[in-house]
Amino acid sequence: MRQPNSRHCFICGLGNPFGLQLRFDITAPGEVTTCYTVPERYQGFPGIVHGGIVAAMLDEVCGRAHMGIEPPRFMYTARLEIRYRKNVPVGQPLRIIGRTVKSKSRTATATGAIYGPDGELLAEADALLVDVPADYRESADPEALGWKVYEE
Repeated sequence: MRQPNSRHCFICGLGNPFGLQLRFDITAPGEVTTCYTVPERYQGFPGIVHGGIVAAMLDEVCGRAHMGIEPPRFMYTARLEIRYRKNVPVGQPLRIIGRTVKSKSRTATATGAIYGPDGELLAEADALLVDVPADYRESADPEALGWKVYEE
């Protein structure tokens, strides 16, 4: 099942010409996945995805794992611990997976991982997430944010 995207988010904003424009699918309870080929414009060293882009993808997939449960939770990252295992290549298909770990009343934890075209683990993360404050959630206008499932 496809998760909603926004218009302007750097990672999932389909209207952001500078962003990654990733689309995420719920692939199991508490698990989300996306497949993506990072373009060369996001490289650091030639042929290698910039570490900040790797971190941003892991951050997003961890938070989205908790959006894939019932009821969905909207959270921000309080702590993100990343382990860069191997260089993440540009121009090659990657599989990015986020999974829920624990869920408490106001916080939760999740893991994220990026796999290369051969299935090798390239980078992984553990995230501590905190609920977006209720007053902000209640005042946010999903339509103004462009928050919906867009057709391909």
